[in-house]
Amino acid sequence: MPGYVLGNFFIYSVINAFTPGPGNILALNTVTNYGYKKGKPLFWGIFAGYYVVQIICAIFVFGVSTFLPNVLGIMKYIGAAYILWLAVHIALSKPTTGDTEKSASFIKGFLLQFVNVKIYLFGITALTGYVTDYNTSLWILLLFELIIATIGTAATLTWVGMGVLIQKAYQKHYRAINIILALTLLECVYSMLR
Repeated sequence: MPGYVLGNFFIYSVINAFTPGPGNILALNTVTNYGYKKGKPLFWGIFAGYYVVQIICAIFVFGVSTFLPNVLGIMKYIGAAYILWLAVHIALSKPTTGDTEKSASFIKGFLLQFVNVKIYLFGITALTGYVTDYNTSLWILLLFELIIATIGTAATLTWVGMGVLIQKAYQKHYRAINIILALTLLECVYSMLR
């Protein structure tokens, strides 16, 4: 895999992982409302669920590449369309203010990841957009999905660790931050399709 492709994989992964999503927002709300100690079970559930979902994504992409290899080319364009949608959505989004989460349990964090469409699309798009052109081995796909899950866990930990600080900074400068992130994602789309 060429270095620029690997670099774009990491850029895409970091941007996708660190942008607001259900897991990051739930972690942020939990830590700001309950504190780290009371929120810990929920955070562990989010992390565990993230790894399980990414392993499912690797197995799915492996199955498609093995049994329906022509579908991967189509999935690349679907993935590029998703990244383009994500870029537009990020550029136009505003900070959210939702109700606080009432319970900070492991199971709630774990189950959230199974309905978190963002991380399914994240995992499948990253593999089909950057990895499968070079390797479709199950072990390589699993490795890259575990890298994605680790980056996602680091992102959620960042939202947890800097909860209030990030929330205030994001609310103050959200437009500039969102436009920079969106433009970087557009470069990722370009690199996928060239």
